Amino acid sequence: MEQKLRGLLNNLYPVDIMTVESVTNEMFRCKTEQGDYYARVTNYKSEEEQVEEVQYTNFLYKEGFGVAPTISSFNGKAVEKITLDDDVLTVLYRSAPGVHLQRSEWNAIVLKELGRQIGKLHRLSRKFEEMHPVTYIKDWHENEEYAFLDYIPKEEMAIRSIAQDILSAIRKLPRNHIDYGLLHGDLCLENTLFDRESNVTMIDFQDCEKHFYIYDLAAPIYSALEYSFVGGGNIVEYGRDITKAILDGYQEEKDLSEEMIDQLPLFLKLKEVFEYSLMHMYWDKEMLTEDQIRLMNNFRMRIERNYSLLNADC
Repeated sequence: MEQKLRGLLNNLYPVDIMTVESVTNEMFRCKTEQGDYYARVTNYKSEEEQVEEVQYTNFLYKEGFGVAPTISSFNGKAVEKITLDDDVLTVLYRSAPGVHLQRSEWNAIVLKELGRQIGKLHRLSRKFEEMHPVTYIKDWHENEEYAFLDYIPKEEMAIRSIAQDILSAIRKLPRNHIDYGLLHGDLCLENTLFDRESNVTMIDFQDCEKHFYIYDLAAPIYSALEYSFVGGGNIVEYGRDITKAILDGYQEEKDLSEEMIDQLPLFLKLKEVFEYSLMHMYWDKEMLTEDQIRLMNNFRMRIERNYSLLNADC
């Protein structure tokens, strides 16, 4: 398939791709003499949603924000339809600058800068929405990934009740242009790159959605606590330090009300239930590995016991 994709991309775009290699089942590294490009090949979102997403990220790039720009095809389009086994949509990106940091490098200093960049992102998102009213990118609760009760098993009544309470509480929060709008939607630490000068580039806007801005802050806090803490200290203190750092950095660029800060634990719980629901949505229940079973059981216990990632005892 890589060879077929290489031919299709070379026919579509003003590049001379020498090799194509799979990074994930949707992302492919394309090597040229001028450097690397990345082709996203997916029908995860509709063509209209992907076009609007690319308009958004290209706007951010033109505003000087750290994102990877797209390459227009010979047809002048950023999103093209190609045929592999089936018809799919493809977007070609320039390689983003920077690297993924090691787990041990995710400290308060780094996360304060990430928070500042998230604040800048949300300021620019508001500017984009004022200039280009969003038509196709959905509100968070309209996306299938939040249909928790369709995927969490019916016999897990306690978790289903908790999930329903979380969704209900967030949907009741008042929306306004200060607290709610277009955002990245999946700012796990794997979707951020840093260069030697600590400049940040954000990648993979495929899950961008309209949501409460604080969700983009909850995601990296959750990611750091869940996957990046490497010991050498107290995880509760680490959580408090990085949370303060992200919030402080954010507020250097954009206002954040005390009312929304108070809702941060709720959005961390939303992220946790979201991840648990995704396991049921995408994993084959008949082919679970020991690690997958262990992870699901860990999530079950934490959610059922109302474990808090920010203030529970170690």
